[in-house]
Amino acid sequence: MDFRNIAIIAHVDHGKTTLVDGLLKQCHAFAAHQEVEDRVMDSMDLERERGITITSKNTAVSYGSTKINIMDTPGHADFGGEVERVLSMVEGALLLVDASEGPLPQTRFVLRKAMEQGLSLMVCINKIDRPDARAEEVLQEVYDLFIELDADEEQLEFPVLYAIARDGIAQTDLNTPGTDLRPLLDAIIEHIPPPQKEEGDARLVVTNLDYDAYVGRLCLGRLRGGTLKKNQQVRWFYEGGDKNVRAQLLYTWNGLKRVEVEEALPGDVIAIAGVEGITVGDTIAGGDDPQPLPRIQVDEPTIGMTMSINTSPLSGREGKLLTARQIRGRLERELLSNVSLKMELGDTAESFKVYGRGELQLAILVEQMRREGFEMTISRPEVVLREVDGETLEPFEEVTLDVPDDVVGAVTQHMAARKAEMIDLQADGTGRSRMVYKIPTRGLIGFRSKLLTESRGEGVMNSLFIGWEPHAGFIQGRANGALVSDRSGTTTTYTLFKLQPRGRLFVGPGVDIYEGMIVGEHVRENDLNVNATRAKQLTNFRTVNADEKQILAPPVQVTLEWAMEWVDSDEVAEITPTSIRIRKKILEGNKRTIIRGEKGEAKKGKEARA
Repeated sequence: MDFRNIAIIAHVDHGKTTLVDGLLKQCHAFAAHQEVEDRVMDSMDLERERGITITSKNTAVSYGSTKINIMDTPGHADFGGEVERVLSMVEGALLLVDASEGPLPQTRFVLRKAMEQGLSLMVCINKIDRPDARAEEVLQEVYDLFIELDADEEQLEFPVLYAIARDGIAQTDLNTPGTDLRPLLDAIIEHIPPPQKEEGDARLVVTNLDYDAYVGRLCLGRLRGGTLKKNQQVRWFYEGGDKNVRAQLLYTWNGLKRVEVEEALPGDVIAIAGVEGITVGDTIAGGDDPQPLPRIQVDEPTIGMTMSINTSPLSGREGKLLTARQIRGRLERELLSNVSLKMELGDTAESFKVYGRGELQLAILVEQMRREGFEMTISRPEVVLREVDGETLEPFEEVTLDVPDDVVGAVTQHMAARKAEMIDLQADGTGRSRMVYKIPTRGLIGFRSKLLTESRGEGVMNSLFIGWEPHAGFIQGRANGALVSDRSGTTTTYTLFKLQPRGRLFVGPGVDIYEGMIVGEHVRENDLNVNATRAKQLTNFRTVNADEKQILAPPVQVTLEWAMEWVDSDEVAEITPTSIRIRKKILEGNKRTIIRGEKGEAKKGKEARA
């Protein structure tokens, strides 16, 4: 059988998963009367809720006598590790670009990685039916991007197609309407080379893991060299050693179905069952003289947070998985398949430091854990710092902002306070402007909520890690203090109404709170201890004046991402399956006062000595 292996790469929301839907329908991967939901490759609940792809997935279609293995990749920069490991499985990549938005930061990232792998490239301008489509200009921007990334003449000769992925239409000429996706499939057969025939025995680098309730762990990868047979004796190379194992079962893909086979052919994407404990990056090799293949290399994480057990008075009410042993086991399982995450032991036996590519990647991990029944506390995300030749380096990102013209001034002011340097500013003539900045990763923490506030929800932000540069200096954190509960109890409308002038509230009436829990944001910069549980004193005396009508403003909706951005260095977010609370690390108010006084004395002494 003839094979083609291709990855679909693009920025988030440019239509990758929708295009895969169209290819599956075009190649009749579904039964005639089968009901098929949109974005069928987005199988996780979080992917469907957020409308983004989080993990790379593979499928296969048959077109004529050729089997095409298709890799659907995430488009968000935080999940770049998923893209990096998948590109090692394919010979070509289809770069998808929105006909209106054009190349965005993640477009640059995935294209650079594909060019580093030496893949054959195709370009597809998607969503050409948008009212604001500008396909010809976008194609010129794609050429400029290729040139900027030092593409050679052969790479610049990429084929171009135009598509409406939602309707299953592709065409080679912008002025000649298409009817289906056959032009795209024909282009893949013509321009993407088949897998190279390699000499030697069967070899496979594990690029993904799956699990089956009947056969256990499955390792996925592209088979190189010779054929591999069911129950064949193979050598498993892992970090630190190797051993003989048996490839008990072999699988390949037909559409979305995993199909068991007796023999796997070189060049095909397969899954092997029967090797318990195998992880991403390991090698499976057959033959008399098996040799390991190079391990998958991905970019280092740039941001981290501390995760620890939940020690609040409300611990254990809503979750079932509470101990440090259970949290550590869950994190270690995540590290097996997520190559871009790292974990270290924390300062105590009950805490762990988790590092990733961005806030969203860490938030997705925490959200998955809370849905599984875990309770934990998480700290404010902090960037990873490096020491090189005595100089402190920190990660920088290129951030692209699409905002209404009337908020450009306010956004510019916020970015300047966060040590950002403007690279480009363009107005599209329709009331919106695109702003490009270089900014320390620290400066982006907490900025998304401010952008949405300033732009009334119309601002769009995309960022991409661009490298390590000298430390940019002090960046002002949260300007407001917190309203901290000074006792345990249940909130009342009477007290919350009295507290409203003090700041924004995070809780409504009838909510169980405890000492040290944060119930709102203070209007001033200092923290304020408050009693939010006091009830109105009732007497049997009537008054002449009627009671004032108590109307509470709706409390702030505390979401996971918002809580991660809002908490300060002496605070943590308490995460349970049903609640997200914000609290002080030290719950007792008198202890916080003593520590604050000791820090103040130490600061005065240091200034006096200076």
